[in-house]
Amino acid sequence: MKRSVLTRYRVMAYITAVMLLVLCTCMVFKYGFGMGKDLTLVVSQIHGVLYIVYLVFAFDLGSKAKWKFGKLLWVLIAGTIPTAAFFVERTVVREIEPLLAAGTPEPAKV
Repeated sequence: MKRSVLTRYRVMAYITAVMLLVLCTCMVFKYGFGMGKDLTLVVSQIHGVLYIVYLVFAFDLGSKAKWKFGKLLWVLIAGTIPTAAFFVERTVVREIEPLLAAGTPEPAKV
């Protein structure tokens, strides 16, 4: 497995988690204070697209790491639970880093 697989998963995990927090904030303003209806719509659509990209990258990482279905499902669902993606990402990195270190080194790019 290449390090880039883990890196792109990590980037999307953080982006998805931050966008979900932004979406939750927008929803509080929309339903709690009656403002920001249009902004909530835009943020929810952006989060939806980013979540789909997150799913693709997380599934790619999980298939290359040969995760069991339950673990893969938990990682995939983490993008829908506020702040869960931050914690799941840290757990995934701790698990995958030794696999990358034990693998063959990547050739130097010229």
